[in-house]
Amino acid sequence: MALQNIGASNSDDAFYRYKMPKMITKIEGRGNGIKTNIVNMVDVAKALARPPSYTTKYFGCELGAQSKFDEKTGVSLVNGAHDTSKLAGLLENFIKKYVQCYGCGNPETEILITKTQMVQLKCAACGFVSDVDMRDKLTSFILKNPPEVKKGGKDKKAMRRAEKERLKEGEAADKVQKKLTKDVKKKDVKPTKKKGNASDEDHVSPTVSQAGDKDDSEDDGDVQWQTDTSAEAARQRIQEQLSSVTADMVMLATEEPKKVKAVNGNGNGNNKKLADVAKENIKKGVSPKELMGILSGSKQENASAIYEAVVDGVEKGFAKHVLKKKSYLAAVVGEGAESQILVLRAIEEFCRNGNGNAVKEVPLVLKALYDVDILEEEYVVKWYEEGLSGGNKESLIWKNVKPFVEWLQSAESESEEE
Repeated sequence: MALQNIGASNSDDAFYRYKMPKMITKIEGRGNGIKTNIVNMVDVAKALARPPSYTTKYFGCELGAQSKFDEKTGVSLVNGAHDTSKLAGLLENFIKKYVQCYGCGNPETEILITKTQMVQLKCAACGFVSDVDMRDKLTSFILKNPPEVKKGGKDKKAMRRAEKERLKEGEAADKVQKKLTKDVKKKDVKPTKKKGNASDEDHVSPTVSQAGDKDDSEDDGDVQWQTDTSAEAARQRIQEQLSSVTADMVMLATEEPKKVKAVNGNGNGNNKKLADVAKENIKKGVSPKELMGILSGSKQENASAIYEAVVDGVEKGFAKHVLKKKSYLAAVVGEGAESQILVLRAIEEFCRNGNGNAVKEVPLVLKALYDVDILEEEYVVKWYEEGLSGGNKESLIWKNVKPFVEWLQSAESESEEE
């Protein structure tokens, strides 16, 4: 059976974890008795973790036609002749309203009905509770036909098992793709001839003639030449080749990064100064690797400064902003697996010093970094347990992170059972 990603926004993601079968329809009958049969409605609804009667009723409400789902036979019918593409578009709207989390977009949600007869979606990943628009016609049907409370949670386990399998398949495909890319690059590289360990051709100035190069190479013999890369030597070479005015301009440009670094050159570990240095360099487009070399604080101070710089000026939507500049956080984690704790502590520190939205959205940030493999469940759980043991159980940070950690632990325990 052909599968597709759940949610139109994820249609182009080859490694997206959540899948559902493509809808299959069949038009039956003639004249006034013509009907559209959604052949695999049971399978589609099962993948969405929603009763098939909900999706069938939603089609009827949106099309203004009578609809019926037979619980015994599993037949889903909507009066009238309707194209598969039209019904697929309505299904996407159903997914946005009644399946995907309004916070992180994860489809692993469950429908809740409050005491005040309001329909909500609770996300198993980030813990966010979404309020469904009660003006929608389907909400009255849901209130009259509430979803069954599942005791064993077998559907969730099956979904997580499938998620793990798809993740492994995606990683394997990614490795194959990287290998193919490397092979293509090797074929494109042309071998170059070199004399000795280093050649003057690599450092030839535009003003030096080719005849001079030949004479030098003949006289050099086995001597190994090295280029002096100090600032003074660079200044001399530039001044020899350029006019005095142009040389001053070039040297000014090359000295600017040093001035930025000197802001925190005293090594006093002041997080505020480090954060300012990180912000300035990120604005200039300095690469993550270069930024790691510029910051002169401890590993934890550098991590905290980089995270503060990444979310600088953000009031809402921290997760989306973090993903835009994830390469800087990946550079921190690249120092070693234990460095994930540095990033987590940096997030914790920013939440304690930041605004209320930063604390509220911390599970969304963790989920986003977990999805792009910057954070692993082992270190997230370790950081969470250390935070609780530190006597801060009542902190809002740990209360908000708790649903996400529980989701990670339940997924880990299920994989161990398998």
